[in-house]
Amino acid sequence: MAREIGVGLIGLGVVGGGVARALLERRDYFARQVGAPLVVRHAAVRDLAKPRTVALPPGVLTGDVEQVLSDPAVDIVVEVIGGEEPAGTFIRRALAAGKHVVTANKELMAKSGPELLADAHGRGLDIMFEASVGGGIPLIAPLRRDLLANRITSIRAIINGTTNYILTSMAREGAAAEALRKEGIEPVGSGGYQEALAAAQQLGYAEPDPTNDVEGYDAAYKLAIMASLGFRTRVRPSAIHVEGITKLTARDFQYAHELGYVIKLLAIAERTDGGIVARVAPAFLPQNEPLARVDGVYNAVQLEGDLTGQVLFQGRGAGAEPTSSAVVADLLDLAHSIVLGNRERKYWGPEGDTPILGVDALETRYYVRVHVSDSPGVLAKIAQTLGDHGVSIAAVSQKEADADERTAELVIMTHRAREGAMQAAMREIAGLTVVAEVATFLRVEG
Repeated sequence: MAREIGVGLIGLGVVGGGVARALLERRDYFARQVGAPLVVRHAAVRDLAKPRTVALPPGVLTGDVEQVLSDPAVDIVVEVIGGEEPAGTFIRRALAAGKHVVTANKELMAKSGPELLADAHGRGLDIMFEASVGGGIPLIAPLRRDLLANRITSIRAIINGTTNYILTSMAREGAAAEALRKEGIEPVGSGGYQEALAAAQQLGYAEPDPTNDVEGYDAAYKLAIMASLGFRTRVRPSAIHVEGITKLTARDFQYAHELGYVIKLLAIAERTDGGIVARVAPAFLPQNEPLARVDGVYNAVQLEGDLTGQVLFQGRGAGAEPTSSAVVADLLDLAHSIVLGNRERKYWGPEGDTPILGVDALETRYYVRVHVSDSPGVLAKIAQTLGDHGVSIAAVSQKEADADERTAELVIMTHRAREGAMQAAMREIAGLTVVAEVATFLRVEG
C-alpha cells in the first residue's frame, strides 16, 4: 500500500462526528478500496469540553485550526462548519497550503464555488462538495461527470427536507380534516402551517429558527449550485426568485386536492431562448407528476437533458448519516486520486455568461384565491382586469360565503400567461373596491 493519507477535520458536530466514526470504524475496508490507509490527523473544534459522539485517538482533538491547515501530514481538509466565514477563509488557506478540500457547505459553494474551484484547479487540487446538495443523493458527481454529454434544459427539485415535511403534513391533515367534515365532525386541529412547523421542530426536522428553510433560502443555495453546474454558467443565489411557505393555509391544500394537485416547494431552473429562469417557490404540481409523490423529509431532483431525457434522483436529502456518507465518498475519491498520482483533474467551469432572467419572463398557469364582496358583478370585474393584461381564466369557483360579512371566496385557475402580466393584474385586482384580499397566488408547474 501507498503511504498514509492524512485527513484534517474542521468541525466535529453531527456530520463531522459521523465522518470521523466512519474513518475509524472502517479503516481497513477503506484502505483496501483506496490503496492507502486514511488517518485522521487533527479535528479542530471550538469547544474542547463539549461531549462528542465519537472517541478520537489521543492528541487528535484540538481547539487550534492551525494544526489542520499547517500540518504537512494533512493531505485533505474536511470543512463541515457551514456558513461563509470563517469557512471560506479556512478553505482558501487549505488550498494555498496544497491540500485538497471536501466540504458540505452549500452557502459558500453557492456564493463562491466557481472562484474556489478555479483556485483549486490552478494549484492542481480539487474541491469536492457532493454533500452540499441533497445529502446522500448523488447529484454533484453526475452533473460534473456523468451528464457532461448532455445539454441540460431544466432542473426541477424538491431539495429541502424541512419544508417538504411541513407541506406533506399540511396536505395530510387537510385531507383528514375534510374527510371528518364530510361526516359532520369538526376536526380539532387547524392543519395549518404553525401546527406542522411545531411538529417538525419537535421531531428534529426543523431548527428552532427555521427561517433559512421555510423562506426558501436553503433551497436557493442548492439550486444555484446545481444550475451553475448543469447550465455551465454562473447562477448566483441573488439572481434566483425566492418565496417561502409561511403564507400557505390549510384551505389551499384542500383546494389543491380537489383540483388534482399537490403543493410543493419547488426549486426550478429552466433554459429558455432568452436565458435561464430560476425560482424557488411553493407551487401547484399535478398529482401524477413524479415529484408530487415525494413526501416527508425526502428530496428529489429531476434533470432533463437532450440525450438522456428525464432523469430522477431521489432519497434522503438531509441528516447526519446521508450527509456523512457523501462526505466520506468524496474523501475516498480524492484519496484514490492521490494514490494514483493524479493530483490535477479536469475542471469543468462556466463556459460563458448566459443571461439570468427575472421571474417576469416566466410563462405558466396560476392558482389565485381571492376574498371578495359577495355581490353581483365581482367576477366580471376580476375577469375584465385579467383580460386587460392578456390573462384568461380556465376555471373559477366560489368556495366560501359569509352571509354576515357579505364576503365570498373565489378560486381561479388561469390558462398560461406571462408572469409579468399576471403580477400586474394581481396588483390591479388587489386595488379593486370589491376585493378584500388576494389571499394566495401560486404558480401551476408541470
